[in-house]
Amino acid sequence: MFSKACEYGIRASIFIATKSSKGIRVGIKDVAKEIDSPEPFTAKIMQILTKNGIIESSKGVGGGFEVSDNAVKSIKLIQIVDAIDGDTIYKGCGIGLKECSEIKPCPVHKEFKKVRELLLEMLTNTTLEQLASGVKTGDFFLRINDRE
Repeated sequence: MFSKACEYGIRASIFIATKSSKGIRVGIKDVAKEIDSPEPFTAKIMQILTKNGIIESSKGVGGGFEVSDNAVKSIKLIQIVDAIDGDTIYKGCGIGLKECSEIKPCPVHKEFKKVRELLLEMLTNTTLEQLASGVKTGDFFLRINDRE
């Protein structure tokens, strides 16, 4: 559903938020390892997230990535998705046509419109804090081997 970059961006944001809640900044190597992503690809994703104000970055000794307490409460999942993938996932055609509308619908338009609306609602109403809290409590996992 999401691009690989977006999936990694969501995972990275959640991981960084969980560490930030403990006052810990994380480096690119730790982020890449935690989200199981190649380091150069992770660095590009982190640049996008930083540029869009989702993640904060500081250089030097003790530097790394973090999310402020205020930001983690206000950042919505839609902001991460928009920053990396744009809005086509919840606005675009279900089968990828350039033009698809109520007037000229594609074969899946009617049903896919319902899916898009539900997805948009979830992305708009889910905060980074909600996702990070679930990981901290053990209700959610970022990696399969965390269950062991």
